[in-house]
Amino acid sequence: MALRGNLRDFTITQLLNLINLACKTGTLVVEGPSETAKVAFREGKLAYAEIGNEDGSLASILHHAKKLSSGQYKSIRQGAAHIPDKELGLLLINAGYLSQEDILTNLQQHFTDIVQRLFTWVEGFFHFDNELLPPEDRISVRLDLENLIIEGSRQLREWEQLQDEIPSLDMALKFSDRPGTNLKNVNLSVEEWRVVSYINPRNTMRQIASATKMNDLEIRRIIYGLLQAGLVEVTRQTGAVAPTPSVRVFPSDNKEEQKSLVNRLINRIRSL
Repeated sequence: MALRGNLRDFTITQLLNLINLACKTGTLVVEGPSETAKVAFREGKLAYAEIGNEDGSLASILHHAKKLSSGQYKSIRQGAAHIPDKELGLLLINAGYLSQEDILTNLQQHFTDIVQRLFTWVEGFFHFDNELLPPEDRISVRLDLENLIIEGSRQLREWEQLQDEIPSLDMALKFSDRPGTNLKNVNLSVEEWRVVSYINPRNTMRQIASATKMNDLEIRRIIYGLLQAGLVEVTRQTGAVAPTPSVRVFPSDNKEEQKSLVNRLINRIRSL
Protein backbone atom coordinates (compact mmCIF):
# COMPACT_ATOMS: atom_id res chain seq x y z
CA MET A 1 0.00 0.00 0.00
CA ALA A 2 1.62 3.24 -1.17
CA LEU A 3 0.51 5.78 1.37
CA ARG A 4 1.59 9.33 0.64
CA GLY A 5 -0.24 12.64 0.46
CA ASN A 6 -1.41 15.91 1.93
CA LEU A 7 -3.20 16.35 5.27
CA ARG A 8 -5.69 18.62 3.52
CA ASP A 9 -6.96 15.55 1.66
CA PHE A 10 -6.48 12.86 4.30
CA THR A 11 -6.96 13.32 8.06
CA ILE A 12 -4.90 11.55 10.71
CA THR A 13 -8.04 9.66 11.75
CA GLN A 14 -8.46 8.30 8.23
CA LEU A 15 -4.78 7.32 8.08
CA LEU A 16 -5.02 5.41 11.36
CA ASN A 17 -8.13 3.65 10.08
CA LEU A 18 -6.27 2.50 6.97
CA ILE A 19 -3.25 1.30 8.95
CA ASN A 20 -5.50 -0.51 11.42
CA LEU A 21 -7.61 -2.27 8.79
CA ALA A 22 -4.58 -3.21 6.66
CA CYS A 23 -2.59 -4.39 9.74
CA LYS A 24 0.40 -2.43 8.47
CA THR A 25 3.92 -2.59 9.86
CA GLY A 26 6.15 0.44 9.38
CA THR A 27 6.28 4.12 10.26
CA LEU A 28 3.95 6.97 9.38
CA VAL A 29 6.02 10.13 8.91
CA VAL A 30 4.01 13.36 9.20
CA GLU A 31 5.70 16.63 8.25
CA GLY A 32 3.86 19.56 9.83
CA PRO A 33 4.51 23.28 9.37
CA SER A 34 7.05 23.43 12.21
CA GLU A 35 7.95 19.87 13.22
CA THR A 36 7.93 16.26 12.04
CA ALA A 37 6.31 13.32 13.82
CA LYS A 38 7.10 9.64 13.37
CA VAL A 39 4.57 7.02 14.47
CA ALA A 40 5.56 3.36 14.18
CA PHE A 41 3.19 0.39 13.93
CA ARG A 42 3.48 -3.39 14.10
CA GLU A 43 0.68 -5.35 12.43
CA GLY A 44 -1.68 -2.41 12.71
CA LYS A 45 -0.96 -1.66 16.37
CA LEU A 46 0.78 1.42 17.77
CA ALA A 47 4.37 0.59 18.71
CA TYR A 48 6.26 3.86 19.10
CA ALA A 49 5.99 7.62 18.49
CA GLU A 50 8.25 10.66 18.54
CA ILE A 51 7.76 14.29 17.57
CA GLY A 52 10.14 17.10 16.64
CA ASN A 53 13.20 17.48 18.82
CA GLU A 54 11.40 16.53 22.02
CA ASP A 55 13.31 14.24 24.37
CA GLY A 56 11.57 10.88 24.05
CA SER A 57 13.99 8.93 26.22
CA LEU A 58 12.60 6.60 28.86
CA ALA A 59 14.12 8.69 31.67
CA SER A 60 12.50 11.87 30.36
CA ILE A 61 9.10 10.20 29.93
CA LEU A 62 9.17 8.74 33.45
CA HIS A 63 10.31 12.06 34.93
CA HIS A 64 7.54 13.94 33.14
CA ALA A 65 5.04 11.38 34.48
CA LYS A 66 6.44 11.95 38.01
CA LYS A 67 7.64 8.35 38.25
CA LEU A 68 11.21 9.57 38.72
CA SER A 69 12.12 12.44 41.01
CA SER A 70 14.19 15.36 39.73
CA GLY A 71 17.19 13.97 41.62
CA GLN A 72 16.79 10.50 40.13
CA TYR A 73 16.35 11.94 36.65
CA LYS A 74 19.45 14.14 37.03
CA SER A 75 21.50 11.17 38.25
CA ILE A 76 20.44 9.09 35.26
CA ARG A 77 21.24 11.93 32.86
CA GLN A 78 24.67 12.41 34.39
CA GLY A 79 25.73 8.83 35.02
CA ALA A 80 23.68 6.61 32.74
CA ALA A 81 22.93 8.72 29.67
CA HIS A 82 24.73 6.18 27.46
CA ILE A 83 22.57 3.26 28.63
CA PRO A 84 19.88 2.24 26.09
CA ASP A 85 16.26 2.56 27.21
CA LYS A 86 15.74 -1.21 27.23
CA GLU A 87 18.68 -1.71 29.58
CA LEU A 88 17.65 1.24 31.76
CA GLY A 89 14.14 -0.19 32.04
CA LEU A 90 15.52 -3.52 33.29
CA LEU A 91 17.78 -1.73 35.78
CA LEU A 92 14.85 0.25 37.19
CA ILE A 93 12.72 -2.89 37.48
CA ASN A 94 15.49 -4.95 39.11
CA ALA A 95 16.26 -2.12 41.53
CA GLY A 96 12.62 -2.06 42.62
CA TYR A 97 11.99 1.53 41.52
CA LEU A 98 9.28 0.62 39.01
CA SER A 99 7.41 -2.39 37.70
CA GLN A 100 7.29 -3.50 34.09
CA GLU A 101 3.63 -2.44 34.04
CA ASP A 102 4.58 1.08 35.24
CA ILE A 103 7.06 1.49 32.42
CA LEU A 104 4.77 0.15 29.68
CA THR A 105 1.77 2.15 30.91
CA ASN A 106 3.69 5.42 30.87
CA LEU A 107 5.21 4.70 27.45
CA GLN A 108 1.75 3.92 26.07
CA GLN A 109 0.41 7.19 27.47
CA HIS A 110 3.34 9.17 26.03
CA PHE A 111 2.92 7.65 22.56
CA THR A 112 -0.86 8.13 22.72
CA ASP A 113 -0.41 11.81 23.66
CA ILE A 114 1.79 12.35 20.60
CA VAL A 115 -0.76 10.76 18.26
CA GLN A 116 -3.57 12.81 19.81
CA ARG A 117 -1.61 15.99 19.13
CA LEU A 118 -1.53 15.04 15.44
CA PHE A 119 -5.32 15.05 15.18
CA THR A 120 -5.29 18.86 15.04
CA TRP A 121 -2.71 18.99 12.23
CA VAL A 122 -4.49 20.16 9.10
CA GLU A 123 -1.43 21.34 7.15
CA GLY A 124 1.49 19.20 6.06
CA PHE A 125 2.49 16.05 4.21
CA PHE A 126 2.70 12.40 5.14
CA HIS A 127 4.14 9.15 3.86
CA PHE A 128 4.23 5.60 5.17
CA ASP A 129 7.64 3.89 5.23
CA ASN A 130 7.35 0.09 5.36
CA GLU A 131 11.06 -0.29 6.08
CA LEU A 132 11.30 2.17 8.98
CA LEU A 133 10.85 0.54 12.40
CA PRO A 134 11.22 1.89 15.97
CA PRO A 135 14.82 2.60 17.06
CA GLU A 136 16.51 -0.55 18.37
CA ASP A 137 17.48 1.07 21.68
CA ARG A 138 13.94 2.24 22.49
CA ILE A 139 11.15 0.24 24.13
CA SER A 140 8.12 -0.33 21.92
CA VAL A 141 4.57 -1.17 22.96
CA ARG A 142 1.61 -2.90 21.35
CA LEU A 143 -1.52 -0.75 21.55
CA ASP A 144 -4.81 -1.23 19.69
CA LEU A 145 -5.83 1.71 17.51
CA GLU A 146 -9.62 1.50 17.91
CA ASN A 147 -9.83 3.74 20.99
CA LEU A 148 -7.34 6.18 19.48
CA ILE A 149 -9.46 6.44 16.34
CA ILE A 150 -12.64 7.05 18.35
CA GLU A 151 -10.88 9.72 20.42
CA GLY A 152 -9.44 11.24 17.26
CA SER A 153 -12.89 11.57 15.69
CA ARG A 154 -14.22 13.25 18.85
CA GLN A 155 -11.20 15.55 19.04
CA LEU A 156 -11.55 16.50 15.37
CA ARG A 157 -15.18 17.54 15.91
CA GLU A 158 -14.16 19.57 18.96
CA TRP A 159 -11.35 21.18 16.95
CA GLU A 160 -13.75 22.23 14.19
CA GLN A 161 -16.17 23.72 16.74
CA LEU A 162 -13.41 25.64 18.51
CA GLN A 163 -12.11 26.96 15.19
CA ASP A 164 -15.59 28.35 14.51
CA GLU A 165 -15.65 30.02 17.95
CA ILE A 166 -12.02 31.24 17.83
CA PRO A 167 -11.09 31.46 14.13
CA SER A 168 -7.76 33.26 14.68
CA LEU A 169 -5.08 33.05 17.35
CA ASP A 170 -3.56 36.34 16.21
CA MET A 171 -5.91 38.39 18.39
CA ALA A 172 -5.15 39.35 22.01
CA LEU A 173 -7.12 38.98 25.23
CA LYS A 174 -7.96 41.30 28.10
CA PHE A 175 -9.69 40.78 31.42
CA SER A 176 -13.38 41.60 31.33
CA ASP A 177 -14.55 44.85 32.94
CA ARG A 178 -18.08 43.58 33.43
CA PRO A 179 -19.41 43.59 37.03
CA GLY A 180 -19.06 40.28 38.82
CA THR A 181 -16.16 39.00 36.75
CA ASN A 182 -13.66 38.16 39.46
CA LEU A 183 -11.28 35.23 39.75
CA LYS A 184 -11.50 35.13 43.55
CA ASN A 185 -14.29 32.54 43.54
CA VAL A 186 -13.29 30.69 40.39
CA ASN A 187 -11.55 27.30 40.47
CA LEU A 188 -9.12 27.03 37.56
CA SER A 189 -6.78 24.22 36.60
CA VAL A 190 -3.01 24.65 36.65
CA GLU A 191 -3.03 24.98 32.84
CA GLU A 192 -5.72 27.67 33.01
CA TRP A 193 -3.73 29.62 35.63
CA ARG A 194 -0.71 29.52 33.32
CA VAL A 195 -2.72 31.00 30.45
CA VAL A 196 -4.27 33.64 32.75
CA SER A 197 -0.81 34.77 33.84
CA TYR A 198 0.00 35.82 30.25
CA ILE A 199 -3.27 37.59 29.43
CA ASN A 200 -2.45 41.11 28.31
CA PRO A 201 -3.55 43.17 25.27
CA ARG A 202 0.09 43.10 24.13
CA ASN A 203 0.14 39.28 23.83
CA THR A 204 -1.67 37.42 21.08
CA MET A 205 -3.25 34.05 21.78
CA ARG A 206 -0.62 32.49 19.53
CA GLN A 207 2.16 34.01 21.64
CA ILE A 208 0.50 32.73 24.80
CA ALA A 209 0.29 29.25 23.29
CA SER A 210 3.99 29.37 22.45
CA ALA A 211 4.94 30.63 25.91
CA THR A 212 2.88 27.93 27.66
CA LYS A 213 3.95 25.21 25.18
CA MET A 214 0.34 24.41 24.23
CA ASN A 215 -0.88 23.29 20.82
CA ASP A 216 -3.70 25.02 18.96
CA LEU A 217 -6.40 22.74 20.37
CA GLU A 218 -5.23 23.10 23.97
CA ILE A 219 -5.01 26.91 23.89
CA ARG A 220 -8.36 27.26 22.10
CA ARG A 221 -10.02 24.92 24.61
CA ILE A 222 -8.81 26.94 27.60
CA ILE A 223 -9.53 30.35 26.06
CA TYR A 224 -13.02 29.24 25.03
CA GLY A 225 -13.73 28.28 28.66
CA LEU A 226 -12.49 31.65 29.91
CA LEU A 227 -14.58 33.45 27.30
CA GLN A 228 -17.70 31.48 28.19
CA ALA A 229 -17.16 32.25 31.87
CA GLY A 230 -17.02 35.96 31.03
CA LEU A 231 -13.56 36.34 32.55
CA VAL A 232 -11.81 37.58 29.40
CA GLU A 233 -12.62 39.34 26.13
CA VAL A 234 -11.00 39.26 22.70
CA THR A 235 -9.27 42.49 21.72
CA ARG A 236 -6.72 43.76 19.23
CA GLN A 237 -3.04 43.49 20.08
CA THR A 238 -1.73 46.82 21.40
CA GLY A 239 1.98 46.11 21.00
CA ALA A 240 4.15 43.32 19.66
CA VAL A 241 6.28 42.09 22.54
CA ALA A 242 7.32 38.63 23.62
CA PRO A 243 4.89 37.42 26.32
CA THR A 244 6.41 37.65 29.76
CA PRO A 245 4.41 36.90 32.92
CA SER A 246 4.03 39.90 35.20
CA VAL A 247 4.68 37.69 38.20
CA ARG A 248 6.35 34.35 38.75
CA VAL A 249 3.97 31.64 37.59
CA PHE A 250 2.55 29.84 40.61
CA PRO A 251 5.41 28.48 42.69
CA SER A 252 2.96 26.47 44.81
CA ASP A 253 -0.22 24.44 44.36
CA ASN A 254 -2.02 26.34 47.13
CA LYS A 255 -5.24 27.72 45.62
CA GLU A 256 -5.39 30.74 47.93
CA GLU A 257 -1.82 31.71 47.02
CA GLN A 258 -2.63 31.28 43.33
CA LYS A 259 -5.72 33.48 43.60
CA SER A 260 -3.75 36.15 45.42
CA LEU A 261 -1.08 36.13 42.70
CA VAL A 262 -3.67 36.37 39.93
CA ASN A 263 -5.53 39.22 41.60
CA ARG A 264 -2.27 41.16 41.97
CA LEU A 265 -1.52 40.40 38.32
CA ILE A 266 -4.91 41.69 37.19
CA ASN A 267 -4.53 44.89 39.19
CA ARG A 268 -1.07 45.48 37.71
CA ILE A 269 -2.28 44.93 34.15
CA ARG A 270 -5.27 47.23 34.59
CA SER A 271 -3.01 49.97 35.95
CA LEU A 272 -0.87 50.00 32.78
